[in-house]
Amino acid sequence: MKLVFRKARLIAHLLHGMWTVATRFPRATAAEREALNRAWSLKMLRLCGMRLVVHNDSARLDAGALVVANHISWIDIYVINAWRPTPFVSKAEIRQWPVVGWLAQQLGTVFIQREKRSDAKRITHELSERLSAGELICVFPEGTTSDGLKLLPFHANMFQAAVSAASPVQPICLMYEDAQGRQSTAPAYIDDLSLGQSLDALLRGGPLTAHVYVGETLAPGADRRKLAAQAEQIIGAALRTLQGASASSAAMEIESSPVAAAKAAVAVGSRSQESHEGTLIDGGDQQQGCSA
Repeated sequence: MKLVFRKARLIAHLLHGMWTVATRFPRATAAEREALNRAWSLKMLRLCGMRLVVHNDSARLDAGALVVANHISWIDIYVINAWRPTPFVSKAEIRQWPVVGWLAQQLGTVFIQREKRSDAKRITHELSERLSAGELICVFPEGTTSDGLKLLPFHANMFQAAVSAASPVQPICLMYEDAQGRQSTAPAYIDDLSLGQSLDALLRGGPLTAHVYVGETLAPGADRRKLAAQAEQIIGAALRTLQGASASSAAMEIESSPVAAAKAAVAVGSRSQESHEGTLIDGGDQQQGCSA
């Protein structure tokens, strides 16, 4: 399928997301908003030629936890939301992105100005309050994106929110795999790539599999540096496991219609996997890299 047509479908999907948030979210319950977000994100992955495989989902926490993940690309956010919708901490520049920035703001994203040291204190206080209220918040402690082949050092600042709120930490690992079962760097949004160039590389690199490995929960702690080191160790071990396994071979395919997406949430939540297995949430169209 021509690249220009696939981009047009993505733009249409983004605009449909704006319409959904503007017209349906105000009247929807929290559970309904989460279901809409998840179904929309699953379709976003399909349109990008990507399927989702989740590992060890029995370790998942659904409330009051600081979720921490390695960071490879802007698509990471939609991968995590397709697994389990979660508000994010993101750099302030994303708020200025057309459509994407508005959607992020409406979905509860916390924007941080990283160049301002004083902003970190404000963000930590806000995150602590939201965690104490039982919310989930996802942060990327590497502080920037990488090619995903290895982790960058974790910064401990955002872990202070979990310490202050006495909340657990949920480490998750992301990895992308190509059609030959090899780790792919096509989604990486790094160096001097523009957003448009990154999108082109992702679309041309498909079909892809996005792997989410749910790490074991870290209990509330009193030392943010210790929590950061433990989370880095867990995510690093998960990345090495994913890199060394053909994780998609044991997957179960579930289509991502709104009804099936709800069933998938139940199926994944109740399934216990070995480290080399996973549940395939959405197969998409692996021939064309997108679906109808």
